[in-house]
Amino acid sequence: MESMLNKLKSTVTKVTADVTSAVMGNPVTREFDVGRHIASGGNGLAWKIFNGTKKSTKQEVAVFVFDKKLIDKYQKFEKDQIIDSLKRGVQQLTRLRHPRLLTVQHPLEESRDCLAFCTEPVFASLANVLGNWENLPSPVSPDIKDYNLYDVETKYGLLQVSEGLSFLHSSVKMVHGNITPENIILNKSGAWKIMGFDFCVSSSNPSEQEPKFPCKEWDPNLPSLCLPNPEYLAPEYILSVSCETASDMYSLGTVMYAVFNKGKPIFEVNKQDIYKSFSRQLDQLSRLGSSSLSNIPEEVREHVKLLLNVTPAVRPDADQMTKIPFFDDVGAVTLQYFDTLFQRDNLQKSQFFKGLPKVLPKLPKRVIVQRILPCLTSEFVNPDMVPFVLPNVLLIAEECTKEEYVKLILPELGPVFKQQEPIQILLIFLQKMDLLLTKTPPDEIKNSVLPMVYRALEAPSIQIQELCLNIIPTFANLIDYPSMKNALIPRIKNACLQTSSLAVRVNSLVCLGKILEYLDKWFVLDDILPFLQQIPSKEPAVLMGILGIYKCTFTHKKLGITKEQLAGKVLPHLIPLSIENNLNLNQFNSFISVIKEMLNRLESEHKTKLEQLQIMQEQQKSLDIGNQMNASEEMKVTNVGSQHIDKVFNNIGADFLTGGESENKEDGLQNKHKRTKDLTDTLMDNMSSLTSLSVSTPKISASSTFTSVPSMGLGMMFSTPVDNTKRNLTNGLNANMGFQTSGFNMPVNTNQNLFSSPSTPGVTKMTLGTPSTLPNFSAVSVPPAGAKQTQQRPTDMSALNNLFGPQKPKVSMNQLSQQKPNQWLNQFVPPQASPGMGSSVMGTPMNMMGQSAFGMQANPFFSPQNFAQPPTTMTNSSSASNDLKDLFG
Repeated sequence: MESMLNKLKSTVTKVTADVTSAVMGNPVTREFDVGRHIASGGNGLAWKIFNGTKKSTKQEVAVFVFDKKLIDKYQKFEKDQIIDSLKRGVQQLTRLRHPRLLTVQHPLEESRDCLAFCTEPVFASLANVLGNWENLPSPVSPDIKDYNLYDVETKYGLLQVSEGLSFLHSSVKMVHGNITPENIILNKSGAWKIMGFDFCVSSSNPSEQEPKFPCKEWDPNLPSLCLPNPEYLAPEYILSVSCETASDMYSLGTVMYAVFNKGKPIFEVNKQDIYKSFSRQLDQLSRLGSSSLSNIPEEVREHVKLLLNVTPAVRPDADQMTKIPFFDDVGAVTLQYFDTLFQRDNLQKSQFFKGLPKVLPKLPKRVIVQRILPCLTSEFVNPDMVPFVLPNVLLIAEECTKEEYVKLILPELGPVFKQQEPIQILLIFLQKMDLLLTKTPPDEIKNSVLPMVYRALEAPSIQIQELCLNIIPTFANLIDYPSMKNALIPRIKNACLQTSSLAVRVNSLVCLGKILEYLDKWFVLDDILPFLQQIPSKEPAVLMGILGIYKCTFTHKKLGITKEQLAGKVLPHLIPLSIENNLNLNQFNSFISVIKEMLNRLESEHKTKLEQLQIMQEQQKSLDIGNQMNASEEMKVTNVGSQHIDKVFNNIGADFLTGGESENKEDGLQNKHKRTKDLTDTLMDNMSSLTSLSVSTPKISASSTFTSVPSMGLGMMFSTPVDNTKRNLTNGLNANMGFQTSGFNMPVNTNQNLFSSPSTPGVTKMTLGTPSTLPNFSAVSVPPAGAKQTQQRPTDMSALNNLFGPQKPKVSMNQLSQQKPNQWLNQFVPPQASPGMGSSVMGTPMNMMGQSAFGMQANPFFSPQNFAQPPTTMTNSSSASNDLKDLFG
């Protein structure tokens, strides 16, 4: 099977090559490029039809080629007769010009191997369409093989042939002499055209007299190409050697019969005994009944029967045939009108185009694309007609595939996209924008379609701008995001800001609101919402448009407004707008409803965040407690030392606020000085112990966080203001009290802030480092008291001087113990806390930890509600100074 296919393929290739080489020697090829073999036509289908193009203009044509090899079997004089007959037919066709006759683009040219001439673009001959594929390339093209004529095509085609015969008979006074399916050509648009004037007969009488057509007797000895097709020939040609215009009408009847009977003629003729065949045919025609014409539509059956009548006078003439009801079909009339469109004025054309949308759905798609579309697009050169033609073209585009649209319609629309006048063109395109964006390739959308939308947004006509803004949301999903973001949205915003029309401004906002869902969340937050604050007008409609965009963004699942945007930008913009005097009660209620909804979400989100943060802190605290329980023995020792220090600071705090009444009831007021000195020694011993422990404690890296130290009990992050406050406080205590901070290696710079961090402004973590880089102990929580001293090391306590500045005189412990508790408390707690030391500063770490910054839960001095900057003046006495000297040396 494969070998057979290859053999067939090679044969076809050889034939095509032979024909191509034959054409190459013909003068036609100087001006035309010859393409593919597509069809065959003419008497005996002897002409091969190729597609081609004109070299100078690239205009599409059909190239008819007769290869002389087809007649190699004939004698020379027979060859000459055949060539002369073919030449005569082409030359006669070239001289005649009519829409129903095949148009010749280039006259006949003869070379040694072939005859050739060029015509308008051709699809095929009617014989090819009806199934006669002689002289066609093999295999037959599916375009021809699967071609089926629609009723409207058949009707209008036969009407065209009738009109062509009417022209020949009435105007030219000529009998065609060979009307057959082979000599009826379907051009590329599907129109039926007459060719094959090889045997035409012109009138021998002057034009003013009754025409008379001489007829030659049938010569069976001539080659078949020198004789007309007898199956479509009127009987009088053979039997009476006469012809007239009615003879062509008989031929038309036989063609009509063949069209409705799949190309089969009504009679088959024995060419060997032509006279006997025609005599039998004459007898059958005289007894022709309706049963023989059953396949012919009823409304034209009687007309066909008359055309096939034996008596020529009974046959209708061509002009009468064009007026029969069978051709009075809406589709045929529409096609006929298009063929005479060049004869109409603009008013007639406009009326016709207005009614055309009602007719188009009744016509087959192929007829519309082949016949109607080219006629419509040809009117684009007339700007006044474009508004009437364009709706029909776009209606056809809806029924086309994307490929058909790109090939047949889009190239014709290109120049129309750029037309700005009349303005109706832009309106029509806007109304069909979804169609254009769906079927137009992306590159052409960017180059032609979207620029037209941009021009509409910038048009001086308010009506155009309004329409464009109303239509944009209907096709916004078809616009690519970069074009939407970089070109369309900026123009909508400009239209809103620059217009003097309230309607345009409101429609701009409505348009933006409808296309928000196609935008990115951050583009809306960063570009659209700030734009709303630039709108100058305060008309109620504008305000409601602004509110609508806010609400859409706020409630949309994909978009949403962040908590920070709500608090910082949206609500500060909406709240003043809500009390504009122009708003009525319903509009005000709409504003308040949205504002409340935003506030509720703001409250809910932030409360949830704080609750989650609190839970995380409690979980971290529990984790710290667990770490304390599982700590190593060295860490337990450290805890003991920390408890000593915590106890010491507890006692100090109690002494500050109670004037010497500590929680330890074993010490009395009379032993105050001795207890204070012992307290100092204990402090110094405990801090020395802590120093030794911190050096020997393993597995604490420089990068570990402060929360990893169980003895601290402080797993949190502090803000800078708190750090500074605590640092100054502790430095002052160290400087004036001379505490020995055992257990920690103090840095050389005693003012170093433990809580500062360059990476996170305002919120930092405390970290434990190596002994040489350990932060200032003054900023950390003091461990609880109870740990024994393990080492004493004198330490520079000058940093405590910060607690008592020039306006904070030093007070001895003895003097403090002698003051009344309420008086001392009043000195440090003025009626209003200073900003630098108030509860708002210390509140954060205490609330987060549930205890004071120094780890003392019940110490009122370090609680946020009581801690405040002392007054600028304090009462000092010589006894207090002496006590301090005794205590600190």
